[in-house]
Amino acid sequence: MAATGMVPTDKAPYALRQETGDLAEGAAKLAGEIGATGVEALLASANRNLRSKGAAGALGSMKPKPSEWYAFDDRDQDTTDWYPQGLTCGEDSGSIGVPVFMVSWYFKPGAGERGIRVSFASPKSLKYQHALLVEAKPDGSYGPINIHAGGIAAYGDLLYVADTEKGLRVFDLGNLLDLRTAQNDLGDAKRIGRHGRKFHAFGYRYVVPQTDLWRVVQAGPHFSFVSIDRSGGTPQLITGEYREKSPGGWVGRWDLPFAGGEPSDAFVLGHPKIQGAVSRGGTWYLSQATDSTANGKLLVHAGDTLQTRPFPIGPEDLTVQGGKLWSVTEFKDKRVIFGVAL
Repeated sequence: MAATGMVPTDKAPYALRQETGDLAEGAAKLAGEIGATGVEALLASANRNLRSKGAAGALGSMKPKPSEWYAFDDRDQDTTDWYPQGLTCGEDSGSIGVPVFMVSWYFKPGAGERGIRVSFASPKSLKYQHALLVEAKPDGSYGPINIHAGGIAAYGDLLYVADTEKGLRVFDLGNLLDLRTAQNDLGDAKRIGRHGRKFHAFGYRYVVPQTDLWRVVQAGPHFSFVSIDRSGGTPQLITGEYREKSPGGWVGRWDLPFAGGEPSDAFVLGHPKIQGAVSRGGTWYLSQATDSTANGKLLVHAGDTLQTRPFPIGPEDLTVQGGKLWSVTEFKDKRVIFGVAL
């Protein structure tokens, strides 16, 4: 694929090693005290509304328009505190019993860090619910996670979250914790963790504690996005790096179930500003951004050919559900989950 901007490269620099530490212990302690629930139960209590074909400004000059898109509600359109980044779905997981999109958001203000959250969104009910991702501690408390969360991918009950500097953080979707099962209210909206006998999560009802970490072995590579490829005989986890200028960004694929080590293959990208990548057979799909006013592009690599397709403003991570390619857009008043033909 050298002629089209994807060059095979040495796999060793992208190797990952497992560093669980006391993460699983802390998460298990919390689950034992609060009680775990699942994605289906969370969606049944979803408290926010998606708007079918809302926030059309996100599409900019894109023609043709996406076949489907869903806008977040006004509170999540207007905020300059939270920005959507990663996207995965129930088909990636293979074990969630209902259609669902999952979207990661990072908290932007420099002071008063509130970490990262995931929206669980139903394309059937057009309802969604936020859950705060947290790092549990052995003493039974927990705190926010201050990373960009530029990409997420679900496989089974595990949610992989890209950590730019470290590699991949892992969360157990079978261990969603509903704070209302432990207390009558949602605690203080300005506090996080256990304080006395009460649990707080900045007012969020649901928290998901981190259970594992896969850390990059060599300094240098960054992990900006992540996705799942289920098109072959062996599912694969894909991750890669965003770079403002090219070359230097990369993508790599690991066989699933994930066991770390070197990827099965890796490529250096000849394109700048790649926000997401997914492969299907011999074809790669790359999401390329520009700025908050200009349309992005979808770059499709198939063998030695490169096709450029129109994309909305601010496209991010990629996933595949229902035979379509889906992404999410990040900018204020232009925040949608949208699907296009593969």
